[in-house]
Amino acid sequence: MRTTMPPDTRIQQEQRSPRLASTRKRDEQSKLRADLFINAVRLALLIAALVTWQILSRFIDPLFISSPVAVYEQTVAWIADGTLMMHTEITLQETLLGLFFGIITGIAAGFLFGLQPFLAKVCDPFVTAIYSIPKIALAPLFILWFGIDIQMKVVLASVTVFFLVFFNTLAGVRNVDQHLIDAVRLMGGRYRDIMMKVVVPSTVGYILTGVHIAIPYALIGAVVAELIASNRGLGYLIDSSATSFNTAGVFVALLVLSIIGGLLNAVVNWIDRMTSRWKTEISIGRKILP
Repeated sequence: MRTTMPPDTRIQQEQRSPRLASTRKRDEQSKLRADLFINAVRLALLIAALVTWQILSRFIDPLFISSPVAVYEQTVAWIADGTLMMHTEITLQETLLGLFFGIITGIAAGFLFGLQPFLAKVCDPFVTAIYSIPKIALAPLFILWFGIDIQMKVVLASVTVFFLVFFNTLAGVRNVDQHLIDAVRLMGGRYRDIMMKVVVPSTVGYILTGVHIAIPYALIGAVVAELIASNRGLGYLIDSSATSFNTAGVFVALLVLSIIGGLLNAVVNWIDRMTSRWKTEISIGRKILP
C-alpha cells in the first residue's frame, strides 16, 4: 500500500528548505568574514612585532637581538649559496623519519597495551622508568651505538616521539565508550567490527593530539642531537653561528625550525579535519553567564 505525505507537511518542507539553505549560506559567509578578520589581526601583530624589533635593535646591541633587516639579509645570503637548503634538508629528514618511526611504534604499543591489560600491568613500571629518563641523557649512549650519522638523530627523535604518542593512544583505547561496544555486540558485530568501527575511530582524536604534541619534540630531538655531535643540520648551524657571534644566523635557523613545525602541524590539522567530519561542532556564543 502506497502512502503519501499530507499536503501540509510537504508545503512546510518546501518552505523550510530554502530557509535552511539561506541560513547555511549566512553561516558560511560569517565564518569567512571571521577567518579574514583573524588573519588580518595576525598579520597586524606580526608587522607590529617586526617593527618593534627593528626599533629596539637601534638601542640594544645587535649582538644580543640582531634585527629583522639583518636576519633577512642573512637568509638571502644563505639561500643564495645553498647553505640554508642543505642544513634544512638534513634536519627535516631526521625529523620526518623520527616522527614516522615514533608514531608507528607508539600507536602499535598503545593499542597492544590498551587491549592487553595484563601485559600493561606487567610492563608499566619498566615503561615509566624508561620514560622518566631525560631523552637528552640518552644521546651519548646512542652515539656509542649508532655513531654520529643520521641514524643517531633519527633514533633520538623517535624515542622522544614514541612515548608521547604511546601514552595518548593508550588513553584513547582505555576511554572507549563501553556502551558503543555493547551496542555493536548486540547487533552481531565481531571483534573486527568492534575494532574498526568503535575502538579505532574513538582513538584517532587521542592519537592526533599526541602527534601535535610530538612534533616540536621531534624537532627538539633532532636539533639536540645535531648540537651534541654533528657537522650538518640546523642544530649545527645554530651552534656554529653562536660560536662566531652571528646572532642573525641563529635567528634564521630558529625561524626555519618554527616554519617546519608550523607546516607539520598544519598537515596534522588537515588530517584531523578529514577524519573528524562526523563530529559535531559546538558553539557557546558570546554570553556565557546570564
